[in-house]
This record gives sequence, C-alpha cells and structure tokens, in this order.
Amino acid sequence: MTIVPPPPTAESPWPVGLLASKVRDWIDRLGTAWVEGEITQWNVSGGNVYGKLRDLEHDATVSFSIWSSVKSRVPADLKQGDRVIAAVKPNYWVKGGSLTMQVFDMRHVGLGDLLERLERLRRQLTAEGLFSPERKRALPFLPGCIGLVTGKDSDAEKDVLRNAQLRWPSVSFRVVHAAVQGDRMVGEVTAAIQRLDADDEVDVIIVARGGGDFQNLLGFSDEGLVRAVSACTTPVVSAIGHEADRPLLDDVADLRASTPTDAAKRVVPDVTEELSRVQQARTRIGVRLTSLVATEIDRLEQIRSRPVLASPQTLVDVRADEVVRAVARGEELVGRAVERAHTRVSELTAQLRALSPQGTLRRGYAIVQLPSGGVLRSPAEAPAETRLLVTTDGGAVGAVSTGASSPGSDAPDESSPVASATTSVSTPR
Repeated sequence: MTIVPPPPTAESPWPVGLLASKVRDWIDRLGTAWVEGEITQWNVSGGNVYGKLRDLEHDATVSFSIWSSVKSRVPADLKQGDRVIAAVKPNYWVKGGSLTMQVFDMRHVGLGDLLERLERLRRQLTAEGLFSPERKRALPFLPGCIGLVTGKDSDAEKDVLRNAQLRWPSVSFRVVHAAVQGDRMVGEVTAAIQRLDADDEVDVIIVARGGGDFQNLLGFSDEGLVRAVSACTTPVVSAIGHEADRPLLDDVADLRASTPTDAAKRVVPDVTEELSRVQQARTRIGVRLTSLVATEIDRLEQIRSRPVLASPQTLVDVRADEVVRAVARGEELVGRAVERAHTRVSELTAQLRALSPQGTLRRGYAIVQLPSGGVLRSPAEAPAETRLLVTTDGGAVGAVSTGASSPGSDAPDESSPVASATTSVSTPR
C-alpha cells in the first residue's frame, strides 16, 4: 500500500526534494515523442551535444542534449540552421532543477517533405490571389529613395549600392540590416520591410541576399513574411540571388531580380543611357522642327508668289473692269427695256386713240346730244324744234332740229333760223 503524503500547507510544507521527485515522475510519464524544428544552437562538449530546437512557426524553443552514445548514430553533418525531426524524451534533472530533452534519434527533414509543404502553401496563397499579376505594382522610373533590406556588411549590400551608384550617382538608400538566415531571419526581415513601407520617403524596397542552399532560403517562403510583403503599399523587389529554387517571396514581390546586381540595374536607370536618350530625343525634335519650319517657309513663299499677293492692285483692277462691264451691260439692258416699253406704250396709245371717241371726232364725226344729255341715236328722237348739242373735234355747238328728212332731199335753205349751225342731223350708219 502506497502512502500518499498530504497536500503541502504552510504548517506542513513539502521538502524541495519531494516536489522535485514528483515533477520528475510526472515528466517521465510523458514518454518519447517525435518533434520537428530548426536547430538554433549546436555545441559539442566532451563528445556530447548540447543545443536548442526552435519551432518552425511559433516562438517556442527547447533545450536538448545528445549523449555520445547516441551521437554516433545521428548524421554527422547536422549543424545549426538545419531542419530536423528528433525522437526526444523530457528529462527533469532533480539535482540541478533543469528540464532538458534527451535525444534518442535525430534526422534531417526530407527534401521531398519540405517541397511538398512549400507547394501546398504556394497553392493556398495562389488561390487567395496573393500572386495575381493584377496585384503587381509598377516600379517608379527614378526612385528618390530606395529601401534595402539585407545582411550587415554582406556582399549583396555592396553589390546593390555599388551598381546603383554607378548607374545614377545621386541615388539615395535607406538600409535596414536584418538576419537573412537562422531563427531570427523571418522576424527581422518582416519588421524591416514593414518599417521601410511605413516611411513616406521610400519609393521602392529591395530584399537582397547573396544566394544560398535550399534550406537557408526557406525563411523567404515563410507565410507571415509573404503576407507582410503582400500588404505593402510600396513596390517590393526580391533579389535573393538564386536560380535553382524559387522562394515564395519571388512570387509575391512586384519584381523578381535574379541577383542583387540585377536588382540595382532594374530599379535604378542608367544615367548615361538616359542622357543618350535625351540627346537622341532632342536631335529628333530639332530635325522635326527644322523640317516643319522649312515646309512652312516654302508654303509662305508659294503664297507670296501668287498674283494676288505679288501685285494686290491686279485684283482690284480685275474687279474694277468687271464692275465697269457689269455697269455697261446693265445700262444696255435697261436702255433696251425702256425702249421696248416706250414702243409698247406708243402702240397701246395708238390703239387707245383709234378706239376712243376723240379719235372718231377727229375723223369728222360728231356727237349729237339731246337736251336730257342722252346721245341722239335715231332721227325720231329729235322732232322739229328740238334743241340739240353737237360735239365736234373742235368743240360743241348748239342746234335745233328741223325734223326728220328723207334721204336724198335737198339741203336746207341758208335762211333757216339756225344759220350758224347745221340744220339737219346726219348720223353715221
């Protein structure tokens, strides 16, 4: 029968050894477990290995130890920065009060497994649209300030700065140093990118590293880093300096450069080439303007050589002659029209006169009117002693009717009472 000690109290506390043994016993019950992580520390002492293993996604680290008896069974090329899987058993050291993981087996993570995980993440981010060409931002033609994220005193930094300044001497940089491999790499690179993106003076960001093997470049495929680059408002250029492998940073960046040198050439224009282009453009503009001016001069000369401009009076003279001819023609036409009208009036006048009573009177006829004013139309209308008014061409005279007379009778006697007038009436048949 096991005697269970009572719970510790202030009056009856446990000894430290009892607490330590209970912790050891409880940890021993956990057994052995396979874990995956990245080696962040690897120290060999007396044939044993003492190191640390970091979680790949979360901020968690544990210490481990590999005894010399086990070390001979693990790969000899294990080192800091390797991604591994290990069979570990938690071990609480009662005497020192420390917890460590005793390693019984450790292996490299298979390259196939890493590639498969990377490909799954690539498909996921592609489905979310993070790699869509529509999200790519155009780089400025001539950035005023370039942000550079790279390792301190690295060849990548020197290549970018040297080539950029050779191409455009006045270019300015804002360099933020960060670890480009190891357990601090993802956090420091992400923070550096976010810091430069928040700087209003930075027009483009270059992330540069001088190449490396596949495992050293895995940090540039970290999901958190990729999403941070996707959220940037400033264009980002990936210049990891590799060709065989393609981290996810290359896909999410607005531009992928094969090397840091290539990044400097693609971000900064060449001042010599630009000056040459400016000179070529000025030459083309000069030739074009000269040709245009010469063409316009020729056109002006042609216009000035025309008679209307060479001798402006000619146009006035021509128009004056046309006016004179038009006036003469008008006078001629008006004269003819007046003449025809005058002839027509004469003809109408003659016809009118021929048909008018006055014309009849001029031919020797007379109009005899009764006292009532009516025209005498029949001898019976004027019996004897009827006073008549006889109108001739020369005027009117009074007369007295002597009555009707038969045709062929003798003329009246001149001693008739009306000696100054016709004594008989003659009417035209």
